[in-house]
Amino acid sequence: MPAEESKLVDPPVDETDVKGKGKQPEIESEEEEDDEPAGQPASAPAEGPAPTDKKKKRSKRKKVKDALTGGSGNSEDDLKKAISNLPKQQLQEMLALNPALASEVAHASGTSNPSPQQAADAMKKLNLQDIMTGLAAGGKNVKEMGSYKFWQTQPVPRFDEKSVKEEGPLRIQTVEEVDKNPAPLVPGYEWVTVDLKDDAEIKEVYELLNGHYVEDDEAMFRFNYSPSILRWAMMAPGWEKRYHIGVRASQSRKLVAFISAIPVNLNVRGKTILCSEVNFLCVHKKLRGKRLAPVLIKEITRVSNLDGVWQGLFTAGIVLPKPISTCRYFHRALDWQKLYECGFSPLPPGSKPQFQVRKYTLPTKTSTKGLRPIKEEDLEQVLSLQLRYNKRYEMSPEFSMEEARHWFIPNVGPGMEQVIWTYVVEDENKKITDFFSFFSVESSVIGNSKHSVVRAAYLFYYGTEVGIKEPEDKPALKARLNELIHDALILAKQHKFDVFNALTLMDNSLFLEQQKFGGGDGQLHYYLFNYRANPIAGGVNAKNQLDDKNLSGIGMVML
Repeated sequence: MPAEESKLVDPPVDETDVKGKGKQPEIESEEEEDDEPAGQPASAPAEGPAPTDKKKKRSKRKKVKDALTGGSGNSEDDLKKAISNLPKQQLQEMLALNPALASEVAHASGTSNPSPQQAADAMKKLNLQDIMTGLAAGGKNVKEMGSYKFWQTQPVPRFDEKSVKEEGPLRIQTVEEVDKNPAPLVPGYEWVTVDLKDDAEIKEVYELLNGHYVEDDEAMFRFNYSPSILRWAMMAPGWEKRYHIGVRASQSRKLVAFISAIPVNLNVRGKTILCSEVNFLCVHKKLRGKRLAPVLIKEITRVSNLDGVWQGLFTAGIVLPKPISTCRYFHRALDWQKLYECGFSPLPPGSKPQFQVRKYTLPTKTSTKGLRPIKEEDLEQVLSLQLRYNKRYEMSPEFSMEEARHWFIPNVGPGMEQVIWTYVVEDENKKITDFFSFFSVESSVIGNSKHSVVRAAYLFYYGTEVGIKEPEDKPALKARLNELIHDALILAKQHKFDVFNALTLMDNSLFLEQQKFGGGDGQLHYYLFNYRANPIAGGVNAKNQLDDKNLSGIGMVML
């Protein structure tokens, strides 16, 4: 599911500063109130803080983070010492900014209202990476679900859990134990199954997401998922209509909430798990803060359980108990001038627009010999290459031939737009030695008189025989991936994309800086529901910087 849109905060090595926007559909959090019944609708739109309040919160957040990391470095001992010496006021501010962390601190200290010293001692017991991840995740941390009252009832790992001796499910059930009917909603609202084959109904989903899904903190950009990409994402092989769950207002029949899932066979450290890949959780802004998101999550869980699917996979921009991995967004300008005019890319101090345009200029032609668009007859080789390449990762999907066809072959029929681009490299012996792919998601530009959308390409899956050779030749792999991704940027530019986005998953850390990607402030946390597993590297180090020595173990790309 999506994270909030990500701003580029770490420019590429030659000092470019793109205000890029991150992606990935994931759970959108809600502000929750303890005194409201589950599913209770609001009568008026939720109001965000005034701009001055946002600035104050960001300033406080920065002060707190500086107090933890400033001066002495980011080693575990340094951080422990910093936490021990944290002033009372700043400690209280940090816990106030992260209610989930406050809940875990209270649990670890054994009291609901720990003293500053008790809180500091309790935080030492937590995983320091979890603490820093929570602080780095941005403004959404102030909107977490009721200080985790919901998640404390769910089969998910706790923050204070250490290494796992045996990975596997947390809760074992039988289908007979699962409720056969959905939980009741309050009067005036009702459950519905959304028919995505129906043009009118998918338009309703599109309009709900377009108006109420993820946007950046400044409300300048909002994801704009077209009907074509929604069908591609939610109607993958094995999809079932009952997994497209909506909530309607009984009187107006307006769609006010939605959640979906598709099946995925996920390989986690050699074990294959059938999961529901949950996505596109969205609640109308007028219903925010009334516990509807947990109700939707319970319902998609119930439907999955009735099919004997006990594990779930999702991503989020907020910190919940407990991420299996955290990746960071990176962004590469393709049309810098347009991004600048949209407010997407600021002009770096001391620079000029023409310098930035020249900096991001790409060749007009690709250079990799044998590179061409994928054909249907390439699928068997591409799937074989992907499955073998995915063994490099600790968590990755296991696609069938039907799934590979769906995810990699463009399906551009009447009235449909292309959403996926896949290219292969064929040698003189007709062998596919490499492939890469990227997909399209637009973002609406809010309140701009010149541009209405930003077209973003997102790096999808890739593979190369160079990365499968034994023994591993990391310099050769790095060189090959840089060659391939450079050509991917050229092709994306040819297809009129404005920006190319990627996460620090897979082997992306080997080419992001070299290809002039800049680090964003957005993170994407990966979660496994009802499954306990040891953490997986996300391609960044403790300082949230690229880690090309300890590559990511995440090989799963979420839409």
